[in-house]
Amino acid sequence: MHEASDARLVPLAEHLRLIEQLEEDVVRAKTRLEAAHLAHARRALRREIERLERREAAERILLMKNIAVEPDLLARLQLIQSVDGVGERTALSLLLLLLPELGRLEREPIASLAGLAPFVRQSGKWKGHSRIGGGRDRVRRALYATSLAAAFRWNPAIQELYRRLKAAGKTHRKIMVACARKMLIQVNAVVARGTPWISARHASA
Repeated sequence: MHEASDARLVPLAEHLRLIEQLEEDVVRAKTRLEAAHLAHARRALRREIERLERREAAERILLMKNIAVEPDLLARLQLIQSVDGVGERTALSLLLLLLPELGRLEREPIASLAGLAPFVRQSGKWKGHSRIGGGRDRVRRALYATSLAAAFRWNPAIQELYRRLKAAGKTHRKIMVACARKMLIQVNAVVARGTPWISARHASA
């Protein structure tokens, strides 16, 4: 269940959904371009892609301006982005659409809400096996994608966890679940305490 919703998030979330739709339109137009052979069709599709990309960029700028007039929302967005590997797009999705409870719940409840808290199955062939399930599937997918990039490039803590679990012989899926959960806990912590993330790179500099 969502907490009592912040009414300010409703139009901002609708605006972000519009941006998502424009992004999807760009992807579809690019797919059509790949399959097009007629010169005039390709020209028309290129113009359409340029138009959609300009519109998407303009809508993103407008959305950021609308968030900026709410200092507390802007601060939360910046805190989320302070975690190594979390870009603006993921931060916007988490803040406005997917997990507005960030910073208001402890680590276990927030992990459960995202469907990243392990539980033990006690029936059938899975008896005694730790599994994940439930929660918000879109949150889980967004964190999987973000933590995958973080594990290979951006986030020293996630990189260390990935290497340790891989050396222990864990499957790729289990490793990525653990990495996504750790990244969620990092994001939740910075929002809860109200101070930006300090990465291992910066701390040792």
